[in-house]
Amino acid sequence: MGLLAGVGIAYATKQKRQFGREIDRYVESLLSDAERSGDAVVTDADWEDVPAPVQRYFETVLDDGQSHVRSVRLRQHGEFRLGGPDASWRSLEATQHVTTAPPGFVWDATIDVLPMLPVRVIDRYSHGDGTLDARLRSAVSVADAGPSPDMNAGELVRYLAEAVWYPTALLPANGVEWNGIDERSAMATLEHEGASASVVFHFDENDEISSVTTERYRQEDDSYAPWTGYFRDYERRNGMRVPTAASVEWNLPDGDLQYWRANIDEIVVGPETAR
Repeated sequence: MGLLAGVGIAYATKQKRQFGREIDRYVESLLSDAERSGDAVVTDADWEDVPAPVQRYFETVLDDGQSHVRSVRLRQHGEFRLGGPDASWRSLEATQHVTTAPPGFVWDATIDVLPMLPVRVIDRYSHGDGTLDARLRSAVSVADAGPSPDMNAGELVRYLAEAVWYPTALLPANGVEWNGIDERSAMATLEHEGASASVVFHFDENDEISSVTTERYRQEDDSYAPWTGYFRDYERRNGMRVPTAASVEWNLPDGDLQYWRANIDEIVVGPETAR
């Protein structure tokens, strides 16, 4: 091994370790800010004033006496597509930490873009700031975005749409304002730290959320575009009915571009969500 190659490997190893420590700090900060639920539990009164389809949803997925979720850890495995509709799907493994009071998350994903060339992606929302940081082999930056007003709002949209995995976060007591659209859909709006997110939730014949739709910021071309998430395979986890499979796509003028699809292997709520 030549001297320059050895120096390069040592530098990359150092950068990888530094990035890992940085991610650990993000998660520790997120969880340390989370409010504790105490004795707060769900009752029928929590959804008295929401639209009818939302009432039926809460009655389906939540039980009387369910504790309010304040922190949750998700483990996902699936595929991610980088590029256009002809691009190949790449395997993905991710851990996501979420807090609901205040709202925030850290999504820590590894995507195998090529054999032996993984990209580690950190997508997060904390203290009102939304950021994206992607590094080849955890060392070389390949994408970096935010915080900015558009990114902040876009990441809050993600938090709100993904609340199907921690559904007590969708209760009005947690700052979500619901407006009815029809018997199978309603719009949820959440404001936090100057950012605002509005998402339309669509309910199926089982009164479960089957999809979400919204306009979301797309950093690839610095514009807003229609965005849809799909949820399926509901199971009871932590006393709540939640989906265990999902996919998301951009709805572009040239057609729908699905770019993430995954199964949710683990959903852990409470203080044990620490890494």
